[in-house]
Amino acid sequence: MKPSLMRLAVIVAVGGLAAACASAGSASWTYAPQSPAASQPAATGAPSPAAGTSASLGTLELEAFDVGFKPKEFTVDKVGAYTVHFKNTGQIPHDFTPEGGATTKVDPGKDASVEVNVPAAGLRFTCSVPGHAAAGMSGVIMIKGGTSGDSHGGPAPDTGAVKADPSAPKYTLYPASAPKVLDGTTHDIDLVVQEKLMTVAEGYVQAVWTFNGSVPGPVIRVHLGDTIRIHLKNPITSALSHSVDFHASQVAWNDEMLSIKPGEEKLYEWKADYAGVWMYHCGTTPALHHIANGMYGMVIVEPTGGFKPVDAEFALVQSEWYIGPQGQPTDLAKASTGNPAPDFVVFNGVANQYKDNPLKVPTGGTVRFFILDAGPNIDSSFHIVGTIFNTVTKEGIQLLPTNPGHYGSQAVDLSPAQGAIIELTTPEDGLYPIVTHAFNFVGRGALGLLQAGDGDPLK
Repeated sequence: MKPSLMRLAVIVAVGGLAAACASAGSASWTYAPQSPAASQPAATGAPSPAAGTSASLGTLELEAFDVGFKPKEFTVDKVGAYTVHFKNTGQIPHDFTPEGGATTKVDPGKDASVEVNVPAAGLRFTCSVPGHAAAGMSGVIMIKGGTSGDSHGGPAPDTGAVKADPSAPKYTLYPASAPKVLDGTTHDIDLVVQEKLMTVAEGYVQAVWTFNGSVPGPVIRVHLGDTIRIHLKNPITSALSHSVDFHASQVAWNDEMLSIKPGEEKLYEWKADYAGVWMYHCGTTPALHHIANGMYGMVIVEPTGGFKPVDAEFALVQSEWYIGPQGQPTDLAKASTGNPAPDFVVFNGVANQYKDNPLKVPTGGTVRFFILDAGPNIDSSFHIVGTIFNTVTKEGIQLLPTNPGHYGSQAVDLSPAQGAIIELTTPEDGLYPIVTHAFNFVGRGALGLLQAGDGDPLK
């Protein structure tokens, strides 16, 4: 069976604003309309004069529907001129506007052809009708071997004055597989502060603060009732004081959670009294900045009897990046606003890393995800396209496959610092996008792929 391609259904409401002015004088415009010479007339179906010439290296068929492009991406063999045959199958007018080029307007049921020049960096295009590009009407023509910044849905990031550095190092892939539960009942664990440079998205390097050198910090997985002894170490080379707060613990804030200066060490001892997925993070003032700059991680406390075996287990932490200048810490002012707008929303610290490197599972196998929203500000609506969660344990509340009504779950809503455990199966070979269903953030890095079998449902 062919997989369905998920599209965002966006309803564009057009309100008519009628104004009647009765006066003895002639009416005047507040915002004068463009003169015919300043705007390009709607296409009637005739190809543009440049289309189909011998200089064209090929024709690309592009469809506009309400509201989207199909396809959103083209790949061509080499730099040069190409003909775009643009057809509007929607019920409202759309246009084709290549980056830096003229707009070609097309009425419903009409088509047009236009020639474009595709450079080595590729050529992006949009529909310039107000609201349409923001709703998803954007795409790209790429040269073979290049990469697209495009996504499953939603606008791409806009990092303002901070531009991508083409010389930035490649990001380090964070392993998504959940670790095994620790042996024994008492665990001595070193958490060492490391302030370092890290590529958090393609072209963006930030001076992050970490536990044990990674963002997120290490996943700690223990049994219910275990004793955990955390040895927090802040090297003398650090620039800042740091601390740690384990949400799975029951200890006084002004005891184990006190900040330590560079060169100091502190013991934080606690007992795993409750099962679940828990957050830990630096709580040093301002805690918002320490979390936003990378100091967070996940604790998994297994319930009595442990978890039943499954074919694959993954641990994903959703979080946000508020990009500061290249090579500097994240921007606290951006993170502090009452209407936060993160530059990137990511799984396990790096934008799009599991889109580039899909998580592989057996077809029809049982899969378990441990998920945490570390925030610091944005809610998550965790969803895997093409699947239904048959088991969900969220903040101690359970949905089980044996429930009398045979209910399932399509998405798990998590506020910052909330965690969940979900289970599902992948019914057929193919790709299953991992997203937050807040689609304004999917295009900003909150996109991965779950690959069942070889990923091809047609073989």
